[in-house]
Amino acid sequence: MDRSRFLQLADTCLDEVASWLEGFDPDEVDFTQSDGVLKIEFPDGVTFVLNRQTAAEQMWFAAGARAWHFDWTGEAWEDARDGTPLAQCIAAGLSEKLGRKLHLELGR
Repeated sequence: MDRSRFLQLADTCLDEVASWLEGFDPDEVDFTQSDGVLKIEFPDGVTFVLNRQTAAEQMWFAAGARAWHFDWTGEAWEDARDGTPLAQCIAAGLSEKLGRKLHLELGR
């Protein structure tokens, strides 16, 4: 895929996740977005990070001690190892952290 297409897909993904996070109480979870990086911050100091990796043409997500790399499949960002959708991974990470079931849809 060419660089401009990758950047478009990656930035759309980051914007959609940021839009989803806007619905949360900032005392529960907050976020900052800058230059291809979305930091998801919790009151206890824990930070999850979603960022684009242009050289690898991937989206990377780090939550706690775990990290995932996602490839664009033509329809969605999916884990390079097991095919788990990025949206599912982010929702699961936040669900575990916040103690309630959450759902995220990307590419609406």
